[in-house]
Amino acid sequence: MGAQLRVYKRRIRSVTATKKITKAMEMIAASRIVKAQRKVAASTPYATELTRAVTAVATGSNTKHPLTTEADAPTRAAVLLVTSDRGLAGGYSSNAIKQADRLTERLRGEGKEVDTYIVGRKGVAYYGFRERKVAEAWTGFSDNPTYADAKSVAAPLIAAVQQDTAQGGVDELHIVFTEFVSMMTQTPVENRMLPLSLEKAAEETGGKGEILPLFDFEPSAEDVLDALLPRYVESRVYNALLQAAASEHAARRRAMKSATDNAGDLINSLSRLANAARQAEITQEISEIVGGASALADATAGSDK
Repeated sequence: MGAQLRVYKRRIRSVTATKKITKAMEMIAASRIVKAQRKVAASTPYATELTRAVTAVATGSNTKHPLTTEADAPTRAAVLLVTSDRGLAGGYSSNAIKQADRLTERLRGEGKEVDTYIVGRKGVAYYGFRERKVAEAWTGFSDNPTYADAKSVAAPLIAAVQQDTAQGGVDELHIVFTEFVSMMTQTPVENRMLPLSLEKAAEETGGKGEILPLFDFEPSAEDVLDALLPRYVESRVYNALLQAAASEHAARRRAMKSATDNAGDLINSLSRLANAARQAEITQEISEIVGGASALADATAGSDK
């Protein structure tokens, strides 16, 4: 009994230490969510207005440009997958990876070759373990991305779009990330960034049915679109990284809260078992004492006779 009680006490100490860690991680994640939400709120209007500007330029000109014109027979597509660098975030990364897998299967079903770009160590490890080819990967900033990080991610994607498919370029650019809906809801989504769908862009910016202004382009509409292309891709990538960071913190907070609650339940269960073991040990000791006293009394009575 004594050995069993020591085992329970050791497990209680171990689970209590784990509970302190998960509680601390929950509080850290909760504090970072607010900062991430503010960054998302600050970046979204810029991305929206830039998309509106691109839509206006594309509508007001007949210029064929990779930003707005779909290829007659697209053969290659690039997919940017955004995951996390660290774990302990529940199904955050795995859900995004599943969404990317579904998108890749659909694109390949359409006869397109897919180049995969990955942000986050979890996605890199997943593809590396399965020996899947990755065009380029970035790690180290998934929970706190900056605009410089977005530019470094967007640069090879822009180069691939501007390059001819015969030389390794792509006709389409897709991004898969986790959209922050609320503290309890984060949804993996996939968006086609290029070529830009004018109808979908109008829906995203809230300008469906809006009459766009007419522009005079200098030196030309193509030059304007060339200048807007990098800014558009960078802003979209940056907004997606911020959305993913907020989602990662929210998922980690929820996972750590669940772990903390489970640790508390386990501690209560082990405490009951330890109390039962201690009570059984005390009962056994009392029984041994009573039994010994009875035996001694019987032996004394027998000697008196």
